[in-house]
Amino acid sequence: MELLSNLELGFSVALSFQNLFYCFIGVLLGTLIGVLPGLGPVATIAMLLPITFGLPPVSALIMLAGIYYGAQYGGSTTAILINLPGESSSVVTALDGHQMAKKGRAGAALAIAALGSFFAGTVATFLLALFAPPLANLALQFGPAEYFSLMVLGLIASVTLASGSIVKALAMIVLGLLLGLSGQDIYTGTPRFTFDMQELADGFDFVAVAMGMFGIGEIIRNLEDEHQRSLVAAKVKSLLLTKDEFKASIAPVLRGTAIGSVLGILPGGGAMLSSFASYSIEKKVSKTPKEFGKGAIAGVAGPESANNAGAQTSFIPMLTLGIPSNPVMALMIGALIIQGITPGPNVVTEKPDLFWGIIASMWVGNAMLVLLNLPLIGMWVRLLTVPYHLLFPAIIAFCCIGVYSVNNNAFDVYSMALFGVLGYALVKLDCEPAPMLLGFVIGPMLEEYLRRAMLISRGDPMVFLTRPISASLLILAAIALVVVLLPSVQKTREEAFKE
Repeated sequence: MELLSNLELGFSVALSFQNLFYCFIGVLLGTLIGVLPGLGPVATIAMLLPITFGLPPVSALIMLAGIYYGAQYGGSTTAILINLPGESSSVVTALDGHQMAKKGRAGAALAIAALGSFFAGTVATFLLALFAPPLANLALQFGPAEYFSLMVLGLIASVTLASGSIVKALAMIVLGLLLGLSGQDIYTGTPRFTFDMQELADGFDFVAVAMGMFGIGEIIRNLEDEHQRSLVAAKVKSLLLTKDEFKASIAPVLRGTAIGSVLGILPGGGAMLSSFASYSIEKKVSKTPKEFGKGAIAGVAGPESANNAGAQTSFIPMLTLGIPSNPVMALMIGALIIQGITPGPNVVTEKPDLFWGIIASMWVGNAMLVLLNLPLIGMWVRLLTVPYHLLFPAIIAFCCIGVYSVNNNAFDVYSMALFGVLGYALVKLDCEPAPMLLGFVIGPMLEEYLRRAMLISRGDPMVFLTRPISASLLILAAIALVVVLLPSVQKTREEAFKE
């Protein structure tokens, strides 16, 4: 009964005119950036963070959440029609979706992508409503030692699930932690790593770092490699599925939803890992694995359901524990902090309208997305003809205005440019920038909980091992690191990412 009354509160918040408007803006923008290759949800949310400063917290987070799961829908449109994934999680959809389009079944591929996404999003949001409150209650039992150990586990897990070299991913996390330490000491107020620059007294601005690494860095990378866009299926015929296609899609949608719901919760998991895992499993369980890559509908239905379920369950650790499971969730935490809200289990009890309003808005947003995506396919296709060299100056101008407007400080614009170059350099060196952003967000919290635990225990480091929950979390982190460093596991991991 408590769940029903909480959902009633959530829908009363989500269905207000203002929040419906921001939810619509979020899913519309999400679909737009999902469709346009080279502009992901991380870059867009980073660019829009300054705008959220003047919005009510609920409206701001409803809009940002809409951008994230809306991009999962939009990315499939370009993947299917022109074999160019607009979003990293839609790479797998392109394998079979585009082959279906070539056979004249583009409408069916788009329909199952939208319907599978809607079903998975609905189920994942229900799981979020069901499991988030008890998890938040459990987290209220946590002291500083437990929080420190949980964050260590989160960072280690994000390394194990990042593609590429583990050493590089660890180096990125350490770089993020170091950048997060610049500014004033949290207890004594002594400046650290500021190089005697007054502008760094409060540390690097989160918005400038995020916009630079993901916005500007992405633009430089796209300019280097502007895609030639050739529309294969300019005319989408019937969106109706045949009876056989519908039957063949049911099991992949259910399996994809289950896989995405579990992987979305894991740090470093989220939408991309879910879609890859779903495709691999569908190929293994299929009676006709040779059909995959040639237009198998299961190769569209499974991954599309998985990436949406993964996108929405990744909100569980962010809303209940205040720990981001991927770069988008790190930006969400940044948005909460900008609004003066401390992320963590107290959000559920102290801000129930915010917590339940976001959950209810996801159901509303998923319904909006089905209506936005299927009837407006023609409009999204036309958008793809806009040349990138006309888009990027507008994006850069928007980034500069946005980052300046947060603190009215020109130094933030220079910081953004610097991090843009750094982001591009890291991509060229095969270093994923995502772990760095997670380290940057978690770093100050990690330090605070470490020092608080040491103060309470009067400087005894054994406090992390004598408390059962803290010790269990650290043991899990150690096991995760040891397992992933084993040569056989490393080989399998590399093969999985290649696939």
